[in-house]
Amino acid sequence: MHVPSLEKIVSETLSAIENSKIQIYDIAENARSECDRIKRELQEIQYQVMGTIEKVDKLERLERAARIRLMEASRNFGKYSEDEIRLAYEKARELQVELGSLREREHQLKLRRNELERSLRKLLTTVDKAESLVTQVGVVLDYLGGNLKWINNELEVVQQKRQLAPKIIQAQEEERKRVAREIHDGPAQSMANVVLRTEVCEKLLDMDKEGARKELQITREMIKNSLQDVRRIIFDLRPMTLDDLGLIPAITRYSESLKERCKVAVEVNCVGQRQRVNSLIEVALFRVVQEAIQNTIKHADANKVMVNLEMDSQHIMLVIKDDGIGFDADTYLQAPRPDSYGLLGMKERLEILGGQLSVRSHPGEGTEILAILPLD
Repeated sequence: MHVPSLEKIVSETLSAIENSKIQIYDIAENARSECDRIKRELQEIQYQVMGTIEKVDKLERLERAARIRLMEASRNFGKYSEDEIRLAYEKARELQVELGSLREREHQLKLRRNELERSLRKLLTTVDKAESLVTQVGVVLDYLGGNLKWINNELEVVQQKRQLAPKIIQAQEEERKRVAREIHDGPAQSMANVVLRTEVCEKLLDMDKEGARKELQITREMIKNSLQDVRRIIFDLRPMTLDDLGLIPAITRYSESLKERCKVAVEVNCVGQRQRVNSLIEVALFRVVQEAIQNTIKHADANKVMVNLEMDSQHIMLVIKDDGIGFDADTYLQAPRPDSYGLLGMKERLEILGGQLSVRSHPGEGTEILAILPLD
């Protein structure tokens, strides 16, 4: 799967979760609003129930008094006129009808109150669940967001390394070609000249011993120069000082050899413990120094390079700083030139060993390379 398509999937997934969170929040808000409405209606119903109960109590007293008068009129029929008895009956009947109506209203109000209370309990439960769900979705969103972005970043790193690997291999092959050309144009040519001059010496021995002596002196100088070239090439490939004495002597020897060949002054400073460490760490840091100084010589137009090495019981830190013309480090790391994958290769090597390498540089401000490796 390509990183852009994965990034799209991650974005759509997070967007869907976020929309779900918003919808659940809306449900919670609507339920909360409905709860408030039901509470107001329930309060109003409660007032009506209390008012109706008061009216019922009052009518019950009146209806009871009317029935007592009617019973008294019925027992003392002779004392009351027909109109008084009829009025007492109608009054009692009217109060009974009104009382029955109020009792029915009280019953309906209580039913409505009970219904509202059940609805309120359900809505409060819905609000609690929705709010809890919003919180849970928020936690999930944060967790997934962080993890999906981390996965996406990791896949981007993997893809970058996959794209970088063939270029690093190409750079390694170019380095081998360079070494082969150096041997061919340097020691190999010198050895060929030595062979020719020894043949000349053989012919001159019988005819011109003085001339033969001069040829032998020239041949000796050629052999010495060729030997120096061979030692330089061997040192560039793998300095024996690194294996025999360690990192600090190897860097010091390398800086001294550069003074003889280049105009750049290299100063080496070491702070902290001076001890041998794992050979993989020593080689990795030496290659960083080598690559950084070679880049300075080729591109930086610098006069001075500072190499600071600091070591404690847990870490070793290397800082290489020059006073050259600098460059845009961010652009370089994102899109390196086809012929400049050395530092990226070193960066990858340090990361494999659990370390890190950073490059800080801006045009006109020189370059600083920081490498940190754990000694574990």
